[in-house]
Amino acid sequence: MAEENKTAGQPEAASQARQERSQEERPQQRQPRQDYQRPRQERRPIRWGLCHIFSSFNNTIIHITDITGTESIARTSGGQVVKSDRMESSPTAAMIAAKRAAELAFERGITGIHVKIRAPGGHGGPSSPGPGAQAAVRALSRMGLRIGIIQDVTPVPHDGCRKKGGRRGRRV
Repeated sequence: MAEENKTAGQPEAASQARQERSQEERPQQRQPRQDYQRPRQERRPIRWGLCHIFSSFNNTIIHITDITGTESIARTSGGQVVKSDRMESSPTAAMIAAKRAAELAFERGITGIHVKIRAPGGHGGPSSPGPGAQAAVRALSRMGLRIGIIQDVTPVPHDGCRKKGGRRGRRV
């Protein structure tokens, strides 16, 4: 029994020695000073607005309004910032247009926006937004606007009028 106790005590002693060595090798962690209080930054209240992004495969229109949606604050489109027609719907044009809109919104005191993305939708149009929608949202957030809710408000047909094209569809 005495031999069993000797062998059981050896691993404990070795692990204690290892812990002591590792504590010596480690650099001492700095303790935070108790007397120093970091100055608190005052959080300004966020003034919310609405950003309506209409993104088709031909253009991207960005319209920022107040929270009720009645007063227009900024309205830009991809066609205002590029020369050629084919570039109106590009992500680059959408980013530049979004930057312009964000600058105008900051001037009016808007610091946060809820985003509503709309594609053409309905009976004839595609129900997925164009290539400029995601780029516009990214550009708005990079400009420093706080983004609240991102919502898809594409109109969905509820079986209304008959689709054009005839009984056998459009024959090309």
